[in-house]
Amino acid sequence: MSARPLIENERFLRIAAPLGVGLLFLAVWQLIVSEAHIPVYLLPGPIDIFKALLANWQTLGWALLMTLKVTFLAFLVALVLGTAAALLFAQSKWLEMSLFPYAVMLQVTPIVAIAPLVIIWFKDLQVALVVCAVIIAIFPIISNTTLGLNSVNHNLNNLFDMYRASRWQKLLHLRIPSALPYFFGGLRISSGLALIGAVVAEFVAGTGGQGAGLAYQILQAGYNLQIPEMFAALMLLTLAGIALFGLMVALSNWALKNWHESALKQEN
Repeated sequence: MSARPLIENERFLRIAAPLGVGLLFLAVWQLIVSEAHIPVYLLPGPIDIFKALLANWQTLGWALLMTLKVTFLAFLVALVLGTAAALLFAQSKWLEMSLFPYAVMLQVTPIVAIAPLVIIWFKDLQVALVVCAVIIAIFPIISNTTLGLNSVNHNLNNLFDMYRASRWQKLLHLRIPSALPYFFGGLRISSGLALIGAVVAEFVAGTGGQGAGLAYQILQAGYNLQIPEMFAALMLLTLAGIALFGLMVALSNWALKNWHESALKQEN
């Protein structure tokens, strides 16, 4: 039996197709910058950005670790609090109707407006940054998990009622498994929002030193017109966001494999 051509391999195409588009975009970008003689301080080319990344790798790498530290802490807090809130809402319609609007308020409140207050309220800057990121990241987990817990198949629900399953048994064996695809969908969104929240909070705080994150490096590079370095920091943030999303996708596929359609399609 002949080997399957790579062009027909969906797993290979899932990686190669976006990678090819990205490389083509970078090549066109570099060509335009070179041929048009655009100054580096207006728009650096990919080569200039890569050189700036190598030249400032120690500073930018440490700043990336600081930003990721805040991001992961905020994501874990949002995961715990968001899941607990969704489970609470699932126990009573009255609780959901009474408290869910306040979760929506967290989503629609501009974090830039309240971040200075949060930073004033908390003496520890790291704690303040985490709180700001949690405010942005928590809503998708609450919303998606609550939706999943309430989206139980009616036939299965009637079957559990017929066998006189308790509320705990129904939650553990029916509602939570049914909510898992929604829950992991919320994690994919929340992971990126946690990174955004960490960066926005760092922009507002504007602190330097050893605890400075990538947002501070972007601000400093912009003030000093070190545009290639600024783009290098932005590139690291983008790659970090893609890596977080990919991690959540891999976690979702691992948890849902062998039983849910979304994971089964990924395996094909």
